[in-house]
Amino acid sequence: MANKLSKPAALIIGAGTGLSESFARAMSRDGYELHLAARNIAKLEALASETGAKLHQLDGTDALGVAALVDGLQGDLRVACYNPSALQRGGIADLDPETVRKSVEITAFGSFLLGQAAARRMLAQQMSKGCRGTILFTGASAGVKGFANSAAFAMGKFAQRGLAQSMARELHPKGIHVAWINVDGAIRTAEREEKAAAEGKTGSMLDPDAIAREYMHLINQDRTAWSDELVLRPWVETF
Repeated sequence: MANKLSKPAALIIGAGTGLSESFARAMSRDGYELHLAARNIAKLEALASETGAKLHQLDGTDALGVAALVDGLQGDLRVACYNPSALQRGGIADLDPETVRKSVEITAFGSFLLGQAAARRMLAQQMSKGCRGTILFTGASAGVKGFANSAAFAMGKFAQRGLAQSMARELHPKGIHVAWINVDGAIRTAEREEKAAAEGKTGSMLDPDAIAREYMHLINQDRTAWSDELVLRPWVETF
C-alpha cells in the first residue's frame, strides 16, 4: 500500500529532450515523484539531476518490462504519459513490412502496454481530488488524417487515438482521466529554431514549455469538465 506521506508518482515513457523535458520540469515543480523511462537513459542524466527523477532503461514495446516498471513504482501512480512514435516515410509500394510492423508496435502497441498497466494500477488506488489518475498519449495530426508517403505513421497514430477513445469511455466513469493530445506541428528545438530563423520563420513551431502547460492543465482538470482530446498547433500551422 502507498505511504500517505509519499509524493504522487508520475511516469513518462519515451522521455527525451523537448516536450518530455519541459513536462518533467513542470511536474517536478508541482510536487510529483518523477520516473523517466527510455531506451537510452544516458541523455536524461542532466534532467534527472535537475528534477530528482529516477531513470529506467526500457523499451516501450516490452510487455513484461512495462508491466514490471509500473507495478514496482512506489506511492500512488497519478500520471502516466506515453510519448514514443516511429515516423517511417515511404511510398506504399516500397515500404519494408518488418519496418512497418516495428513502427506500429512502437506507436500503438506500446501505448496499449502503458495504458493497460497504468489502468490496472490506478483502478486499485483511492480517489484523490475526484480522480484516481491521468493517462496521456502524445498524438499527431496523422491520427486524424492520412498523408501521402506516411502510411505506417498513420496506422500507428490512428490506432493510438482509437485506443485512447476506448479507454476514455471505459475509464472516465471509474475516475481515471484519459486524453489524447494531437501535437500538430514541429516542436521547437535549438537546432530547428536556428534553421527557422535563417528562413525567416521564427515563431512557427510549438514551444515545448507551452505544450507542457497544456499537459498540466489536463492533469488538473476538474472531473466535471474532462477533455478526452486536445489539439495543439502554432498559429501559422495550416489544417
